[in-house]
Amino acid sequence: MISSWRKRRAGRKAAKQQQHGEDDMGMIELTTPNHFRCPISLELMKDPVTLSTGITYDRESIETWMEAGNRTCPITNQELKSSEPIPNHTIRKMIQDWCVENRSFGIERIPTPRIPLSSVEVKEMLHKFRTAYRREDEGACREFVAKMKSKGKESDRNKRCLVANGAAAVLSAAFEAFSSRSSSSASFDKYVLVLEDILAALSWIFPQLDSEAKSYLGSAASLNCLVWLLKSGDLSARGNAVSTLKELVSGDKRKVDALAEIQGVKEALVKLVREPICPTATKTSLMVIYYMVSSSSSNEDSKLRFSEMGMVELLLELLVESEKSVCEKALGVLDSICGCDQGRENAYANALTVPVLVKKLLRVSDLATEFSVSILWKLGKNEKREDGGVLVEALQVGAFQKLLLLLQVGCSDRTKEKATELLKLLNMHRERLECIDSMDFKDLKRPF
Repeated sequence: MISSWRKRRAGRKAAKQQQHGEDDMGMIELTTPNHFRCPISLELMKDPVTLSTGITYDRESIETWMEAGNRTCPITNQELKSSEPIPNHTIRKMIQDWCVENRSFGIERIPTPRIPLSSVEVKEMLHKFRTAYRREDEGACREFVAKMKSKGKESDRNKRCLVANGAAAVLSAAFEAFSSRSSSSASFDKYVLVLEDILAALSWIFPQLDSEAKSYLGSAASLNCLVWLLKSGDLSARGNAVSTLKELVSGDKRKVDALAEIQGVKEALVKLVREPICPTATKTSLMVIYYMVSSSSSNEDSKLRFSEMGMVELLLELLVESEKSVCEKALGVLDSICGCDQGRENAYANALTVPVLVKKLLRVSDLATEFSVSILWKLGKNEKREDGGVLVEALQVGAFQKLLLLLQVGCSDRTKEKATELLKLLNMHRERLECIDSMDFKDLKRPF
């Protein structure tokens, strides 16, 4: 009985060894042909392309080589006459056939890759689109915009190709052209579909707008159309419009001034914060408002108008529970608005002001702390009430200790100056709050 058991175990062991031997033999026999391997990565090519030198590479590898600034063939070291490789369909079909023949070894057939856009195709597409919008052919323009969006979303390479060949400038010129033909809300309604499509296409090009594109979008006609979309467009159009405005006014005071003069823009921005459509739109709206109240020559008028629309109260409610990015932007706007009398009066009248600002100290980020100190400093140095007002309230919620800690851990020189001055103001009211001796309660007994 023992002998038969040993024979069965030996038989099973021999069968396993034979099976492993066959598998190892199969693995040894399968080798990838050298002309199917990329000379750079030495891996099986998935998208073979041929350079002007006649050498074939895998597209991903050779594009990485070119993006590094190389303009020569890696094998021959010859200078490339063209930076756009040509798809090698013959080699690709041979590789696919080889994969099918060897599928028993676990080799999967490589998929047929999509042919990326070339500069010639992009220029031809943009030429046709330019002709269409000059003819005011709204239907053809929408078709070309949809095609550009589709091609751009297929791959990052297509997007780079579109941007490099001036797609942003052409789209922006078309937006200005249709905006210029619209002198009233009724006219905007006529072209609203093509305007929304162009704006949506531009949104995925951000932040790669060149100066030419910004000049088209920054014209009076374009700005008026953007504000109209911000007020009357659907959710997607409103989000794209405020994103475009942010790109335009960032670092350009003249465009900020021009935007501030357009009727209804402030109300539309406040509405976008009060009735948010998405977190990105809220952040972008706050950034546009920040530029308007801090960068423009007419910022005093903007501060006053935003204060009258209840922006201070809205920002304080937003700060109660908000993530880091929103918190920083909201504090930045509040800091600028508190630079005017009306803004400070609204802040004095709101019970959330001091508790929220003190809570943000040393809790969110260095930028949020700087803004919070600046707001408290502006409110404290302009406090006129005999009872101390915000200064006493700040002491009650622990501002003195937090400011001392801030000076110990370190901050910017400007923030340090404000914190030091604020501590001096707070120190004048400390005795009023610290007049209770703990010994007064020594005979107090607990009820349990």
